[in-house]
Amino acid sequence: MPTSPPPGRWTDVARATGLLGADDAVAQTIFAEMTSLAARTGAINLGQGFPDVDGPEFIRSAAKDAIDAGRNQYAPGDGAPELRRAIADHQRRHYGLDVDPDSQVLVTTGATEAIAAALLALVGQGDEVITLEPFYDSHAAGIALAGATHVPVPLTADDFRLDAAALRAAVTPRTRLIVLNTPHNPTGTVLTRVELEQVAAVARDADLLVLTDEVYEHLVFDDATHVPIATLPGMGERTLTVSSSGKTFSLTGWKVGWVHGPAGLVTAVRTVKQFVTYTSGAPFQPAIAQALDDDAAPRALAASLASRRDLLCEGLTAAGLDVVVPQGTYFVVADGQHLAERLGVADGHELSRRLPELAGVVGIPVSAFCRTGSPTASALAARVRFTFVKREDVLREAVERLHRLPR
Repeated sequence: MPTSPPPGRWTDVARATGLLGADDAVAQTIFAEMTSLAARTGAINLGQGFPDVDGPEFIRSAAKDAIDAGRNQYAPGDGAPELRRAIADHQRRHYGLDVDPDSQVLVTTGATEAIAAALLALVGQGDEVITLEPFYDSHAAGIALAGATHVPVPLTADDFRLDAAALRAAVTPRTRLIVLNTPHNPTGTVLTRVELEQVAAVARDADLLVLTDEVYEHLVFDDATHVPIATLPGMGERTLTVSSSGKTFSLTGWKVGWVHGPAGLVTAVRTVKQFVTYTSGAPFQPAIAQALDDDAAPRALAASLASRRDLLCEGLTAAGLDVVVPQGTYFVVADGQHLAERLGVADGHELSRRLPELAGVVGIPVSAFCRTGSPTASALAARVRFTFVKREDVLREAVERLHRLPR
């Protein structure tokens, strides 16, 4: 009897996300591995990016009210009408985008489903899809699921900025789509308006679609500003914008996301989505509709995260790791080259595996967000990503533990 599933599209996904080796042995994700290490060693897990404090009470109460009011059966396939209206109003209020809630908004099971369904709907065998590298792992997986070819374009290795010339050079007659992610996971880069205009020029000149992952849109710091690429000239008609409530309101387990864009593109995504989840999160959707009307909670979270970012960056620097201070998201990338040399380990991957035991702290190697063996993975081999979306006392304890490393 066979002991493993037959080869199929799952193998493409496993290879795209670095889970399938040359011997076709399936490995666990680096995230699962690091989480297991944290549990086994009692280390503080700064690898997984989810909050350790729940979101605002008024949103959670609204979900309870919806449950008590009987909002417990299937929500409409497009999403609850009040949530679609709230999403459209949010985009109009924050960015001046005119979005029709009835034909141009689709509620999804988190941003992950929105991205996967969009890729399945819009690209296929023979198409090429460009992403920035490093990239969030579900972007590569979605491209593989669709049967398309992934073409990563490296961010600059020193400060994680867009290389506009490399982006333009990556376009071929087979290119169909650019996947953007800003604010960017794992680097914390927020693409500037100038950088986005460079992306837009490439998309317009080559007649490409853009799928933009903006889940950290409200979690930007200092003088950084999030600019949706759909607001730039000629981009509204060729852009699908994805976001979610999980990061904005610290309710990641609710998995309420959305995608909006031109009605024809949204219809294509809906066609796929209806055979994946169809719908989900019925009592959470009206609660998020109320949350989107409130701008105070995201501002407070961003201010708190900026303070926690500074705390962790200072601690990492004092422990001997050089950091690129992030402009947004939950994450900071540290260069562990000097620390790795001091501890006698090879690179960021080995450093991440040893830190739980040596320091009681978990991070994620940035090479896990790159194609296996790519030049970017080599250039970033010593980099490690840490999250600061944890309580201040947890971060202070992590910093204290890092300071005890051998000097």
